[in-house]
Amino acid sequence: MSIKGILKRVLSDNQLEKIRLFIEKLLILSINKALKEQQLFELKNKLSSIVPDIRHQYSCFEIDTKYLELKVRAEHAFQFSLIQKAIDILDITEDSSIVDIGDSSGTHIQYIISLLGNFHALSVDLNPKAVEKVKNKGLVAVCARAEELDKFGITADLFLSFEMLEHLHNPIDFLRNLSTTNCKGFVLTVPYRAQSRVSLNHIRHNNKMKVSAENTHVFELSRQDWKLLLRHSGWRVIFEQTYLQYPKNSPLHLSKFYWKTKDFEGFWGVILVRDPVWRDLYQNW
Repeated sequence: MSIKGILKRVLSDNQLEKIRLFIEKLLILSINKALKEQQLFELKNKLSSIVPDIRHQYSCFEIDTKYLELKVRAEHAFQFSLIQKAIDILDITEDSSIVDIGDSSGTHIQYIISLLGNFHALSVDLNPKAVEKVKNKGLVAVCARAEELDKFGITADLFLSFEMLEHLHNPIDFLRNLSTTNCKGFVLTVPYRAQSRVSLNHIRHNNKMKVSAENTHVFELSRQDWKLLLRHSGWRVIFEQTYLQYPKNSPLHLSKFYWKTKDFEGFWGVILVRDPVWRDLYQNW
């Protein structure tokens, strides 16, 4: 029996709730300390003032606790810092187009328009409810699968995709197709894992429930393995960074073991430019 199962047998619901709240307080401390250590705390606050309500950031669950809100806002700060750097490095000007692939609410586009300029922005998501949510904010959105952007004639100077690649059945074809466009670059983040694995947790735990691409991870790869796939698919990393959900220089570093087993230690982000060398060496016949 798991530790969780044992605790349920020996503790009351009230006691379990107190333990849950205590763990959440520790995790909040961990994230705040990590944000300050990684110089993302002020950016997190700035983004929070632009979009004060992110309860409906996702379509499959609501952000309804202080812990979840802080966790998501911290991820947004990391992701937005990569967007800022990419726009600077790649010389993306205000007349450029930006496409956010797998955008469930238009939040990142709101950040960009508010802080970086009025770019030609487009959100893409496979969930019609997410697309409607974005349109209700006065933004432009298309309902499409990430792997089928070419069918809609979608192009961009800068592509964005945050925690989406791990949901795809065939990330290689998606990446290869995108690398044949005339984009200047691609900002991408995925969950950080030290060792690669196939996720598919509903099968792993024999949970025979209906799932979708939105709430199912297929491949959770290490940085080294993602880099190989990126090179194979026509991309070159020009900048990379890992955001950790725990601090390195604090006793809260011990929370690493919780993050590693119950969530993710953090997230890995890259700025990519097209590079066909390895892609074209692969003969596809």
